[in-house]
Amino acid sequence: MKDKISDLSVVALDVVQFWLPCSDSDLCIPHSIFQITIVGKVLIEIRVDYLWELMLVVSTVNGNERKLLDMAVTMAIMTKQHLLTYIYLLVYISLSSGVILYNKWVLSTLYFNFPFPITLTMIHMAFSGGVAFFLVRVLKVVSPIKMTFNIYATCVVPISAFFAASLWFGNTAYLYISVAFIQMLKALMPVATFLVAVTCGTEKLRCDVFWNMVLVSVGVVISSYGEIQFNVLGTVYQVTGIVAEALRLVLTQVLLQKKGLTLNPITSLYYIAPCSFVFLFIPWYILEKPEMEDPHMQFNFWIFFSNTVCAFALNLSTFLVIGRTGAVTIRVAGVLKDWLLITLSTVLFPESKITGLNIIGYAIALIGVVIYNYLKVKDVRTSQLSTQDGSAKELQTEKKAVDDMDNREETLWNDSVSDSNFDEEAPLMASSRMSHFGVGRKPA
Repeated sequence: MKDKISDLSVVALDVVQFWLPCSDSDLCIPHSIFQITIVGKVLIEIRVDYLWELMLVVSTVNGNERKLLDMAVTMAIMTKQHLLTYIYLLVYISLSSGVILYNKWVLSTLYFNFPFPITLTMIHMAFSGGVAFFLVRVLKVVSPIKMTFNIYATCVVPISAFFAASLWFGNTAYLYISVAFIQMLKALMPVATFLVAVTCGTEKLRCDVFWNMVLVSVGVVISSYGEIQFNVLGTVYQVTGIVAEALRLVLTQVLLQKKGLTLNPITSLYYIAPCSFVFLFIPWYILEKPEMEDPHMQFNFWIFFSNTVCAFALNLSTFLVIGRTGAVTIRVAGVLKDWLLITLSTVLFPESKITGLNIIGYAIALIGVVIYNYLKVKDVRTSQLSTQDGSAKELQTEKKAVDDMDNREETLWNDSVSDSNFDEEAPLMASSRMSHFGVGRKPA
């Protein structure tokens, strides 16, 4: 231990040499951004695992050196956090794209040839519900909410019904249209959500958002017109799934938020997956069970097991990404994922053809989606700033009225202001969580 601390002391002194004190009490700005980068790199090279030991060194240093080391340690920790965030985003994009492509491969009659989307969705629900039960009840990774029969009947049941419908219709679309065209049609998701929200009274009709939705719709129409292998039935299935998903999202906001309930992806699967399984059982029994009695039907355990594991892993990665980023980052990651999917699908499934009109139409729709996201984030930040201003005024009034406030209370006050500035997208975080119920959106 002493040897490690001694080595860290040497490194700490090297770090300090990159900074020049202006006087005994002030610090100069570093000569260049390069020096700031070196400070972080020096600390990263000594292994972030030893940062707590470096804290011991910092505690023995006084004056300017103490301030410098504090800044350097903070920079090293932030660098590690940013690295983890990028890793989580990469895993999320990879799993999200992988599950969609995997589902297409399993369901397509040209490849694995298991054309039973309801069965595949039920397998996902059974596996996800079972693992969620194990995590909640056995390992106690997350705590269940206080669920009553009234909440379950009025909230979980209708949400599960629309969730099951969105998965059923969304997965069935893979039998008729390409992955690339499905991703283009998914650009209609903000349009459907906005229209349902306005109908339900959870959002006001605004001209800027309305014309933005028109732009998205025009882009999707152009993209559909340019689709070579356009299939009416597949398009109807996908659009119906989008509408069902929009209804689920709005119902989640209306029903759960009114009751003050918050579900993360694990607890949502714990409550919603079993109920969705029951809803899917009825159409499965009528539509798919008779066809599955064919003795020549293939069923590979490892194929379906790996598929369900990937789908559940997608939920965990979503949980991690939401916990470390804001809604803007997630939405940008979603845009990158869509373009990646469109590109990969044309490579992995050569029968999928993309035309120039497809790309032009999707680009127009994507511009509308980006503008819509910008407007939503701008609205949230405006409301957040107004709330912060009101809270700051109240805090300043209290501080003036109580001049003899002790140091501990003053520290808590400063921490609260700092936290509100840092977590400026907290309202969006809740909605982001709501939008990730179930097995990773449509592909599950």
